[in-house]
Order: sequence, then C-alpha cells, then structure tokens
Amino acid sequence: MELKPNEKLDIKELLKDLENYRPKRRGWHWRDGVGESRKIGKFNYYDTSESLKQSQPLPAAKYFDSIDPQPQPVITTEIASGRFEDDIRRMRMAAWHGADHIMVIRTAGQSHFESLIEGTPQGVGGIPISRKQVRAQRKALDLIEEEVGRPINYHSYVSGVAGPEIAVMFAEEGVNGAHQDPQYNVLYRNINMIRSFVDAAEAKKVMTWADIAQIDGAHNANATAREAWKVMPELMVQHGINSMFSVKVGMKKGNICLSTVPPTAPPAPCMRLDLPYAVALRDIFKEYRMRAQMNTKYMESSTREATVTHVLNLLISQLTSADIQSTITPDEGRNVPWHIYNIEAVDTAKQAFNGMDGLMSMLELKREGTELGDKVRELKERAILFMEEMLESGGYFEAVQAGFFVDSGYYPERNGDGIVRKIDGGVGVGTVYERDADYMAPVTAHFGYNNLLQYGDEYVENPSILVGGTTFEDPSKIIYIDELDETDNVNVRLEEVKEFVGTTNIKPEMEWRGDGIIHITMFLPTDIRTAEFAGLEMAKKMNLRDPEVIHKEVMQEAEGTRVEIKGRLDVTIDTTKLVIPPKPEELSEDELRADIASKPMKIVAATVGEDEHSVGIREIIDIKHGGIEKYGIQCHILGTSVSVEKLVDAAIEINADAILTSTIISHDDIHYKNMKKLHEYAIEKGIRDDVIIISGGTQVSNELAVQNGMDAGFGRGTKGSHVATFLVKKRREMENEN
Repeated sequence: MELKPNEKLDIKELLKDLENYRPKRRGWHWRDGVGESRKIGKFNYYDTSESLKQSQPLPAAKYFDSIDPQPQPVITTEIASGRFEDDIRRMRMAAWHGADHIMVIRTAGQSHFESLIEGTPQGVGGIPISRKQVRAQRKALDLIEEEVGRPINYHSYVSGVAGPEIAVMFAEEGVNGAHQDPQYNVLYRNINMIRSFVDAAEAKKVMTWADIAQIDGAHNANATAREAWKVMPELMVQHGINSMFSVKVGMKKGNICLSTVPPTAPPAPCMRLDLPYAVALRDIFKEYRMRAQMNTKYMESSTREATVTHVLNLLISQLTSADIQSTITPDEGRNVPWHIYNIEAVDTAKQAFNGMDGLMSMLELKREGTELGDKVRELKERAILFMEEMLESGGYFEAVQAGFFVDSGYYPERNGDGIVRKIDGGVGVGTVYERDADYMAPVTAHFGYNNLLQYGDEYVENPSILVGGTTFEDPSKIIYIDELDETDNVNVRLEEVKEFVGTTNIKPEMEWRGDGIIHITMFLPTDIRTAEFAGLEMAKKMNLRDPEVIHKEVMQEAEGTRVEIKGRLDVTIDTTKLVIPPKPEELSEDELRADIASKPMKIVAATVGEDEHSVGIREIIDIKHGGIEKYGIQCHILGTSVSVEKLVDAAIEINADAILTSTIISHDDIHYKNMKKLHEYAIEKGIRDDVIIISGGTQVSNELAVQNGMDAGFGRGTKGSHVATFLVKKRREMENEN
C-alpha cells in the first residue's frame, strides 16, 4: 500500500494479509534536527525540529507562505474511541498536523485480565488492546510516517496483571513507547504490590530489549490528590522510585521519561505554584527525559477553559523543558472523543511553541534570592526527607501500607487520608512463587538469574539459541489470532457502515464512521437547570436522536446560560447530487500587488438605494480587514444609501476601472432590482463596456447577480482577496477582447 494525500486510507486493504505483517522498525524515535537554527519561509527559528514532507499547517499559515514549523518536543495525541479502524483515520489526521506520539489508552478493565486479549472485542469498554488492533495500527502508522516523512511513535500501557505478556506483545509488534510503573498498579488498581514489582521487573527488561521509551505514572498522584499542589514532594519520590527501578533492571536513562503534570490551574495562581515544581523536578532528574502533560484534574467541559490551561502548561514547558509534549483535550472533561479535538490540541501545542520560539534566548529564570529559587530548594528538601522517612519505615511496601502516598498533606504534614494497600492483599496476591534452584527459561529478555552457565558462556548473553530463537528473533513463531467472536469484530463493524466506505455518501461523525453525531451550541435566556432541559427538548424538535448536554455554563444567573448539546443526525448526503458552485479563485498576494503596481486600478464603492449597512463593504475594502486596499487599489467610498446615478457619475468623474456595490436589504428583491438599474444606467451613460460592475451582500448569489447585469456577485464568506482576484482577471479579459 501507498497513501496518497487526496485518497482515503483503505481500512479493508490495510487488514489484508495482516497475519504476515511485520513492523518496519522498533524503538523510540526522538525528533531530528533539534537544537539547530533554521530558516523557514521568511523567518529564522531556534527551537524547531526538521520539517515534515507533507503536513497540514496552522490556519494562519496562509499569511506566511503556508509554512509549518515543527517544534522541538515529540508531540502526543491520545486516540481511543473503542474502534481501532476509526482511530487509524484519526491517527493520520493527527500526524498531518504534527503528532508523532500516538497513544492508545487501554481500558481500565484490562488491568485485571490475566492474559492477552485476542480478536477485537468492542464490548469490553474503552480500548481493549489486542494483537490484531496493535498490528493493524502499527501497519497504518508505518504507511503514515512514510507519507508525512517522519517516524511516528506508537504507544500504550504495560500495566495490570498481564503486564509482562503485554510487554512481550508490544516488543513483537513494534510498539515504541509505553507507560510502565508498578506504583500505578499498586495505588490505583489495587494489584498486589509484590506481584506488581515482580511483573514490572520482567516487563521493563522486555521494554529495554525493544528500545521502548518508558513513561511513568507518578502524575496520577497529582490527579488523585484532593489538593494536588500539596503532593509535589511525593510526586518526585514516586518518579525517583520508578526511574531507579528501571535503571537497575537495565533500561538506559535516555529512554526513561517522567510524566510531569503542573499541579494547579487557573483561577489558582498556577505559574507561581507550578513553575517551581517544574524547575525542581528537572534539577533532580536532569539525566532523564521529561514528558509534559497538561493538567486534567481541574478540567471541566469548556473547550475554552481547557485550551487556556493547555497554553499555560505549554509556557511552563518552554520555560523549562519538554522532550515529549502531551496534548490531552477536552475529551477528558466531556468523555466525548471528537476527531476535531485531537487535532485542535495538537495544533494548540504547535501554535504555542511556534509563537514562543527563541523565548529563552531573551529571558532568564531568576533563582538566586527569589521566591522561585526558595521554593525550588524547599520542594527538593521535602522530597528528600520524604524518601528518607520511607526508607526508615521499612521501604516502599511498608510506606504504602502505612498510607504515606496520595495523602492530602504537604509533607511532612499528613492528614491520614492516603491510599492504603496491604502487602498481603490486592488482586493477584499469593501468585508470586520463589524459583526452583534449577529454574531456567530460554528467552531473550528475562530478569534475574537463569541457570544458563551450565550450558556455556555463550548462552548467558543469548539464551534463546537453545530453542532456535524466540519470537523476538523469529517472528514466524508468533501465534496470530484474527477474530474469536462472529458478532463482535472489525469485519462486522465495517459491514455496518459499508454505505459510507468507498462511496460518495457521507454523514456527520464524531468518532466513528457514519455515527451521525453533531454538536450544537445555543444561548438560552434562563437559569442553568431550565436551560439544560429546554435545550434537550429543542434538540429533539430538530430531529436529533439521543441528545445529550455535554456542556452548560452560566453567563449570568438571571440573564442566561450557554448550552452545548450533541445528538445523532440520521441524514445521509450523496455528494454527487450536491450543487457546488465553483470555488472563488484567489491569486497570490504577490501577483495581485504586481499587477496593480504595473497598472494602477481605481474603484468607486457604496451601498445603494436605502441601504445603510456599511460593515460588509468596509470588510471588502478597508486595509484593516485585509480588504482590496492592501493590494494597492485606489478606493473611493461614497458612503451608504447612495443612488445608482451618483455611483455611476462618480465612476465617470474619476475614470474608475470598477464599481462595487453592497446591499444587505433584500425585501421584494430590491437588491437585484438595484443591480439591474445600475447596469442599465451605465449603458445609458456609455461606460458599461469599459467598467467592471460587481455587487455583494449576504443574500447575493453570483448567478442572479449576472442575470441582472453584474459582472459578478459575491455572497456570504467573501474576502477581499476574492474580489481583488476577480477585478484583476476581469480587467485582463477585457484588455484581451479590445
């Protein structure tokens, strides 16, 4: 397969011969070209990485030669809708916008499964990580990374009771990054701590062999604590435990990533609280990588609120450092994983980093004798004291049993509300057994003594040669299971949406092909409770099925409430039956300027008849709004409610190249009647063949404008560049005719 930018990714083709697919590479990839100064378009950049071969620039890029600078950090997006075939499409969109770390979150329930899931069971909830799903998505990403011209890291979670088995599968299938932190199992999944750490040792060994980058789970304390800004010393202790455990297993420090999350969000004074923590963390763990994630603990369902917090978190990354920049979206607050929010979050990171390029070459963080420096030192001291007390208490297991962790106190304060787990309790208790004296496993990546010297020195380094290689060396030994459930699999799901696959039929969608979900926003002049249910009733009257309020926000208690609703629109459109007018042509700004400079152009403009609406014509003409003045066109605006006769006479007086009229009032088709009158008066005055006449307005269509004597009509959405392009091209056409 080869992807083409103007062709959809063919899921059915992707699934063909999947049992024989092997990933093209393994191991984590950091962005290339970081630390190099480079010129992109007209600008010099200091904090970028190599550009993509193909990408989707930011919306404002059209004003800057469509450049698409790529920031230094690897950019993450979390994609997890429950249907891997639809997530693949979203992965492609994210990659085009600059994401090169695609995370797929395992369902919480999978933490308690004792083995790998096979097939593609949708009913488990969340994302059941199966070999088929991983292989299909890695195959897709292998194609997508060739399309955009940058390696893309694929990521999921090595946690739960089946952690080592999942680590092996990830190594086999080319997964590049994974969360692995036994403390996550212990504190948040209540999996027995002995089992969790034994499993983690084995899993980390496998990850080390596969060069998989590891992200820890310390940030979960931040998200779980009642007052997250008080657990900062504990967070550093948790980072230290997992990082050193990984080093002792054999993982290189350059692949160990601390998942750091700013602990507060506005309206708290977050920069004064979050920045010292970020600096302290990087001081202590300077040999490790930083994965900066935005704060989600205080995220509600407002996209605006989430985006502001995201940007402030990105500022902290720029002021300190981020090797990986996560971009969690409002999906977290809404539980509504829209395609567009994944993309918008990636763009938010790219836009913020582009805007802050070179910031630290102009700024310096003041640490000596400042609140920042004092706070950084205090946090490091508290973290060290916490670690010392933990060791004095008997170690990590005893400390957890005593409730040291995720307590709401600011260490050394303790409030007795920490998470308590028993050493002899939890899921999987009693399932760890001491090895027999002659235990031996002829596998490639194995933690601990393995009785291999009895076979010879060469087997110590490569025990798998005893069995002719494991699945790591010989992928043909992997047992691939396609589907187990005839009623719950990807083929059934694709059959259900076949009218939208390879056809011209489309429906709105939120996360799954053809799901029909749309999003509407309304303001209702009533209290929040009434607005919620009134909004739902209105959605039903719009014929939306299963409407649900996903956001409500008081604008003012007495005056009204903003409500956002999602619902299902059961409408399918055949795009071949649409009547689509030609796209307005736009010459480049340079070409327009050159044409006008070589042969100046003058126009007269006004609103005609009794129309007092001047905003529209100002949008088209004024340089402030990007109007046609900026190309050098001399514009004479006569004002509002100008008679047709006065407009034509003014054009004659200044020898204008064109007449522009604007009309909003349209009752009794007065706008088209005035167009016809303008056309006829220009004929009467003998200038019609020498002057371009165009009209615009929200109710104007090009077809009817031309029928009433205009050279063109411009409706809603018209920009100055559209009008300028038409004027230049029409003048060229008239010159050729003469």
